[in-house]
Amino acid sequence: MIDLRSDTVTRPTPAMLAAMAEAPVGDDVWGDDPSVKRFEEAVAERAGKAAALFFPSGTQSNLAALLAHCQRGDEYIAGQQAHTYKYEGGGAAVFGSIQPQPLENAADGSLPLDKIRAAIKPRDVHFARTRLLALENTIGGKVLDPDYVQAATDLAREHGLATHLDGARLFNAAVASDTPLATLCAPFDSVSLCFSKGLGAPVGSVLAGPQPLIDEALHWRKVLGGGMRQSGLLAAACHHALEHHVADLALDHAKAARLGEAIAALPGVEVASVATNMLFAHFPDAHRQPLVDHLKARGILAELLYATRFVVHRDISDADIDAVIEAFRDYFASH
Repeated sequence: MIDLRSDTVTRPTPAMLAAMAEAPVGDDVWGDDPSVKRFEEAVAERAGKAAALFFPSGTQSNLAALLAHCQRGDEYIAGQQAHTYKYEGGGAAVFGSIQPQPLENAADGSLPLDKIRAAIKPRDVHFARTRLLALENTIGGKVLDPDYVQAATDLAREHGLATHLDGARLFNAAVASDTPLATLCAPFDSVSLCFSKGLGAPVGSVLAGPQPLIDEALHWRKVLGGGMRQSGLLAAACHHALEHHVADLALDHAKAARLGEAIAALPGVEVASVATNMLFAHFPDAHRQPLVDHLKARGILAELLYATRFVVHRDISDADIDAVIEAFRDYFASH
């Protein structure tokens, strides 16, 4: 199957499996897994942060960051479309009694500065204490403007807020903008980086930041059930991806752009601009289910009924893109 539902469906390469098989391991809860330590040190250096901590998932990495930054009764500001608010089960509220203050995202994925400023609560017994600004990059496949990021994080610090970045696809942003990862991480106190999406590792995310925050996040990782034992096997997969798969993201971006151009030429279809490996299209409602069925019959998996999103990843070849384009053209030629 040609699976365009997400870049989370990638499978380990033979070289990645070999790295996993050869990884020296220990017990990471005891802090003696050498492969985990080497990977955390490599990510911290690449992100320009003092320390890093390996997590099973980006959801847990983000949640541990929120719990480390905020106390019970505090509040964090995030976008309505942000994963930390919308797509991660409300974990901050459930586990930390941390109140989200969601703001409507602008079309480019940013949170308007005036809305951030208005959402910051004064110190008053009537209000939750605003502690943190959480942004996401990329968001909806879009790369946040660096000048905006600097302005937003400066605003947060002016009001005494900490800053966190959900950088699940920050490597895509770095490649698309030709910017070092550390430069994109620099404005934030903490950054969550995912390795199981476009980079192709089977699982794994890393939280990077100052040592005291990472020490606090280590406590919360244990509380959340994220302490793993011989996790060097997984860290080795992520480390291989860090060293060998980052540059390949440019190929995904190019394939997504080519697919977007072809879909945009179809009758009655609108496609948003393609900045990285995702494209979003609007199809007439009458075509959604028939088109899903048509694509599936051609061996193509896509989600059109709820989120009209196509995600290109390292397991999608140029020939696969050709097959998808042909399938779309055949459908619209007969309808």
